[in-house]
Amino acid sequence: MKRVAIITFSVALVYHAILQATAWAQTEQHDSFFKLGPDSLRQENVPHGEINGPHVLPSQVFPGTLHTYWVYVPAQYDASKSCSLMIFQDGHAFMNENGSARTMNVIDNLVHRREIPVMITVFINPGRRPDQEEPNAKQWGDGTTNRGEEYNSLDDRYARVIIDELMPTLYAKYNISKEAKDHGIGGCSSGAIAAFTVAWERPDQFSKVLSTVGSFTNIRGGHRYPDIIRDSPKKPIRVFFQDGRNDNRGQRRGGTYDPEWDWFQQNVRMVEAMSARGYDVNYTWSIGKHSLTHGGVILPEMMRWLWRDHPVSTDVNNADERAFHKPSNK
Repeated sequence: MKRVAIITFSVALVYHAILQATAWAQTEQHDSFFKLGPDSLRQENVPHGEINGPHVLPSQVFPGTLHTYWVYVPAQYDASKSCSLMIFQDGHAFMNENGSARTMNVIDNLVHRREIPVMITVFINPGRRPDQEEPNAKQWGDGTTNRGEEYNSLDDRYARVIIDELMPTLYAKYNISKEAKDHGIGGCSSGAIAAFTVAWERPDQFSKVLSTVGSFTNIRGGHRYPDIIRDSPKKPIRVFFQDGRNDNRGQRRGGTYDPEWDWFQQNVRMVEAMSARGYDVNYTWSIGKHSLTHGGVILPEMMRWLWRDHPVSTDVNNADERAFHKPSNK
C-alpha cells in the first residue's frame, strides 16, 4: 500500500509540474497574440512629421540629474495656430519606430484623418546623472537611473519637472495651447503612475491620462491611490486604463501573495474608485502580461477616446473638414 501511495503521490507531482509548465507556456504566448494594426504602421500617402532631439534638460527638482527628450512635430503643425500637447514617459519606448507602440505612426494616421487634433508629442526619459547610461529597450532605467523615485513617488516633484522645467522650453519654441483640456500625458508601468500623478497633482495643466499596465502598487505607496481618490474632491481629468490578467499578480518571495503587489488588482481598484467618484474613465483588461505589447496595439483607440471631444465643424459646406488633414505650408 505504501508503494502504491508513493507512486500515486509521484504521479500527482509530475502532473502538477506538467500543468504548471503548460500554464507558463500559455502565459508566454499571451502577449504574442497581439499584433499591431494599420493605424500603428506607416501608411502610403500619409504625411510624416519630424522628430527633433535628443534634447537634454537639466533638473533643479532632482539636482544632479538631467532628462533627455525628443519632440515630434506633425506635418500639419502650423506655427500660426495653437496646437495640443501629448507627453509620454519612458520616451525611448514610445518613440521606437520598431517597438510595441509606434506612437509617431499613430499620430500621423489619426491626425491625417482628423480623429485627433494636431499635437506636439514629447517623448521624455526618466532623469539620470551624466555618468549614467540612457534608458533603452532592454533596460528602462530601474536601478540605473532616477526612474524609480521620480515615477513612483506620490508627490508633486515629477509634476514640477514636466510643468516647471519642460513645458517652458516647449512654449518658447512651439505654439502650444496653454489650456489643460488640450494637454494629455501617458506612460507604461511606472511611467503610467507618473503620468497619473502629474495630472492628479496639476489638473490645471493636464486633463487626459493614458495608462498602460500602470504600477499602482506598493513600490512607493501607489496602492493608496484608490482610497485617496475616494476621499478627495473630484478633479477635471479623464483616464484610459489598460492592463492584463497576466500582469504581475502579487507573488512575493516564498510564494506568498501580496495584494498590494498585484498590478491587475490595483488597476481594477483604480477604475472602481474613479468610477465611484463619477470620473470620465475607460478601461480594457486583456490576457496580456506586464509589457507595452497590448497597450501599444490599442494605442490608437486610447488616443481617439481621450481626445474624442476635440473641436469639429458640422458645416456641410466646410470642404476642408471633410477632407484629409493636409500638411501646413511651411
